[in-house]
Amino acid sequence: RGGRMSRGPFRGPIYYDGPARQQRPRGGQMGGFRGPGPGPRVRFEDNYVDVTMNSGSPQDGSSHRRLKYDKKWLLTALQNLCSVPFTPVQDLTDGLNVVFLITGIEESNALKPIQVHVCLSIKPGRQVIVLMNPCPPPAILNTQLKPEDIEHLKQCMAKRFDGSQRALDLNNIRTDPDLVSQNIRAILSRKTFMDAVVKIIEENIPELVCLNLSNNKLYKLEDVADLISKAPHLKILNLSHNELKSEKELDRLKGLKLVELWLDRNPLCDQFKDQLTYISAIRERFPRLLKLDGHDLPPPIVFEVVSPTTTPPCKGSYFGSEEIKVLIMHFLQQYYSVYDSGNRQPLLDAYHDGASFSLSLPSSQNPNRCSLREYHKDSRNIKRLKDPSTRFRLLKHTRLNVVALLNELPKTQHDSASFNVDVNTYTTTLLSFTVSGMFKEVDGKSQDAVRAFSRVFIAVPAGISGLCIVNDELFVRIATTEEIQHAFAATAPTPSSSPVPTLTAPQQEMLSAFSLKSGMNLEWSQK
Repeated sequence: RGGRMSRGPFRGPIYYDGPARQQRPRGGQMGGFRGPGPGPRVRFEDNYVDVTMNSGSPQDGSSHRRLKYDKKWLLTALQNLCSVPFTPVQDLTDGLNVVFLITGIEESNALKPIQVHVCLSIKPGRQVIVLMNPCPPPAILNTQLKPEDIEHLKQCMAKRFDGSQRALDLNNIRTDPDLVSQNIRAILSRKTFMDAVVKIIEENIPELVCLNLSNNKLYKLEDVADLISKAPHLKILNLSHNELKSEKELDRLKGLKLVELWLDRNPLCDQFKDQLTYISAIRERFPRLLKLDGHDLPPPIVFEVVSPTTTPPCKGSYFGSEEIKVLIMHFLQQYYSVYDSGNRQPLLDAYHDGASFSLSLPSSQNPNRCSLREYHKDSRNIKRLKDPSTRFRLLKHTRLNVVALLNELPKTQHDSASFNVDVNTYTTTLLSFTVSGMFKEVDGKSQDAVRAFSRVFIAVPAGISGLCIVNDELFVRIATTEEIQHAFAATAPTPSSSPVPTLTAPQQEMLSAFSLKSGMNLEWSQK
């Protein structure tokens, strides 16, 4: 091997579990190597990164000398060229070759661009060329443990278990004298060992509360995630002094209801700009966390239903006072009698000259599939609309534009018995309230379709005992089956302290005509 000018005394294939790629054809110039002979051959099938070190200049034809380079230097040099942190699972030797095993598609994809395009300069005439080819993981990583090895591991874990605290200490277990004496290296970063540990926990200590996995060179948590179902009472987990490089690995453990977690001395801790960002990212995954890396955290804000319960019934209207109730219910009776009359033009008198109106639909409903398509072109749901100009265009300004839009909406009939009113703000100069309820469309393609609505009115005093709308927000959605069953079930009087007569359609037309001719608003015209 040393006779080939393209060969060096040091090669390091790096395994990864990404998709296979075709082997590079033999021969030709590769990377920084410009020797006359064929390029380095790939000795291992399918999945490796080859690292070749050449001693001496290819041009002077000098023979290769046996060079010794520090493994730490090589890995650091490769890491500096790689955009994603990687951790070699294991290094093997094959003659003059060194094989670095890397798992994870993200890491392997980040190493691919390095390959033959980058050379690590050692000194003039000496370089390291990086090549990568896919291969299956070596059998050593998937070798099943022998029954006697599992028994020794079980005895070791029994000695490390504190029954009074329901705590298991597996810190640096690979150096445990009992296992080392049996020639067992309990490398928890290997799936076979972690699976064995989890199975022992499941079968013998499912009540486990505290688990210490520190100092075990863990670089992924995929196999640890099995503890979510195998150790459902686990509250305290120590993962410090490992090799976890990304906070995304913690997503695998989100099912654990941890109250205490240790992550210090992991590379991922250095990725946050400050402590608050670090705490926020971890607590987003474990909202019940009370202690992180030994430091107390502020009490979490969580909403947990201890036992299944039914949603409490909706409370009735809230007005604040009888006076406000009379004022609002009288206003609603007048407003919706005109709104449902078929001619909404008289509503001009209900709005201020500078009034604003917006319509919104649920953001989850597809306009092409739902029955609210007549409303979609005017919907101003800002969760769906990102363009500022479109948002502004759909916000209707001035009473003329407001009523013009209302006239374009489907004709309706509101169920006054379904109305629920909540007063949000009341002062001597402003009144804000929300009315919700049911209505049905009375013409068009969706005739008799029942809808649910919620409407927020902001109004100011007008006249002696009237209201003038300055802001109107309407939200419309598809009614639920239960709401449809109860809508228009009975004709109930409007819940007002004094009954308000309901005008017939001819009477409403006469009222509207008189209001336009006299210049008085609808309230005074009716009086």
